[in-house]
Amino acid sequence: MYLSPFLLLLASTAQAAIFSVRSPKFTITSSDGAELRSESLPVVSKASPPLSLGPIDHLKLTFQVVDDGTGKGVQPHQTFLRFYDSQSGEEGIQPVRVTSSGKAKFELNMAKPPISIPPTSTAPLTVTLILGSSLYAPHKIDLFDLYLPPSQLAPVHPEEVSFHPLPELHHTFRPDNVPPAKIISFVFAVLVFVAPWAALAQMMLVVSPKTPHLTSSSILPFALSLAAFEVLLVWYWVDLQLGQVLLYGSCLAFITLFTGKNALASLAENRTAKK
Repeated sequence: MYLSPFLLLLASTAQAAIFSVRSPKFTITSSDGAELRSESLPVVSKASPPLSLGPIDHLKLTFQVVDDGTGKGVQPHQTFLRFYDSQSGEEGIQPVRVTSSGKAKFELNMAKPPISIPPTSTAPLTVTLILGSSLYAPHKIDLFDLYLPPSQLAPVHPEEVSFHPLPELHHTFRPDNVPPAKIISFVFAVLVFVAPWAALAQMMLVVSPKTPHLTSSSILPFALSLAAFEVLLVWYWVDLQLGQVLLYGSCLAFITLFTGKNALASLAENRTAKK
């Protein structure tokens, strides 16, 4: 891709442009306006003694951002003060407003500190000035160390203890039920299936000889349909799925309904004949 000489010159100029900070100065005053300390800051290294603010002191920081080549004031796209606690690793970023002439002012009132100040302890905060722009190389200056009053502990909520991790719950389950011996299960299964048929056979022995018996043509189909239901249940326990049982059971239900109706009709005819 071809670039014109003008664009190349413009790109090299933008890369070569750098910021310069002039006349950085801080002033510390008390709540009644009395000046406690006022000094100019070096722009090469952090040579100023650490600053210390009381609970109601006021810090004022002023400086000007200029083009290092022309010496004219410029307005960066981004200007921040970084407050960093090297012991805890906490940091806070505070934007700083810079005018079109490059002049900037930052004020820190300890009576109403900004929320960007991180939690403080007895350790100092390192204050760094950070400048950024699309037309200039980024610039950073370590200004000073700042001692602030230790932060107060957050008030304890009455239900704060409810949000702590609770002891792990350990459940003790009952041991699995011990199934009975297979022979016992088999004997009782046979009794359940055979007992109704034995009772039916016993009742058929005591009825009148003229009453249709279980082996008669009108009663036997109904008895066989009932036996088919017994076989279907056993088959379900052994191999079939629920859907298959419902399908086969619905077919047997129609057969049982028809054969049962014929058996009842035969019994009714027999009773009418006796009368």
